Amino acid sequence: MDFRKGEVLAFDKPYGWTSFGLVAKVRYQLCRKLGVKKLKVGHAGTLDPLATGVLLICTGKATKRIGELQAHTKEYVATLRLGATTPSFDLEKPIDAEYPTEHITREMVEEVLTRFVGTIEQVPPVFSACKVNGSRAYDLARKGAEVELKAKTLVIDEIELLRCGLPEIDIRVVCSKGTYIRALARDIGQALRSGAHLTALRRTRVGPYRVEDCLRLDDFAGWLERQTIETTEEQ
Repeated sequence: MDFRKGEVLAFDKPYGWTSFGLVAKVRYQLCRKLGVKKLKVGHAGTLDPLATGVLLICTGKATKRIGELQAHTKEYVATLRLGATTPSFDLEKPIDAEYPTEHITREMVEEVLTRFVGTIEQVPPVFSACKVNGSRAYDLARKGAEVELKAKTLVIDEIELLRCGLPEIDIRVVCSKGTYIRALARDIGQALRSGAHLTALRRTRVGPYRVEDCLRLDDFAGWLERQTIETTEEQ
C-alpha cells in the first residue's frame, strides 16, 4: 500500500469517538509505521460521537477524493425513542420534554415513514457542524447562543421499519449527503403528534463500502504490520 500516493480506508468508527479523533489516531499509527512526522489524512463525512459505523479515511493524495466520497449514498440503522425529546435529538443531552405515545400504532408509524421518502426539506440540528457566520453551530449552541439554521434539500431513497416495539422503533434509512438522522428522528416524532430522539445510530454503508468489510480500530495496528508499504514521495 502507498499511503502517500493515497489510500481510502474504511473504518467501523467506535462508539464515543469523534470522527476527528479517529483520524488523529490513524494518522499517528501511519506516521509511526512510515517513519515520517506528517501525513495528509482526512475523513469523508462526519459521524457523531454517539454513532458507530462506516467512516472513510483518506490518506495522502486520496484526500483530494473526499468530496467525491462524501457524495455517495449512505445507509443507516437507527433506534428512535418516541415520546421524549432532547436538545441534541440524541443521548448527548438529557430529555427536556415528554409527549404522549398511547395513540401511536404500528400502522401509523408505517404511514408516517412513507411521508419522508423522496426529496424533502430538513432543518439541521443546532448541535451540528454546520457553519453559522464562520462558527460551528454546536460551538454556539453549547455556549447558549440562539442558533437558527436554514432548511436544506435532501433525498431519502428508502425508509424501512425494522422493529416496532413502541415506544421504541428501529428504522433503516438510505439517504443522500447532508441528511441528519437525528433531525429525521425529530421530524418523525412531530409527524406522529409526539416527540422522538435517537438512542442508537449505526452507518452501515457509504456507497460501495459496507460496515461488515470495515477495519476495526483495535485491529488496525496489526493489520498495518501485515501490509507491504510503498513510499512514493508526496507532492
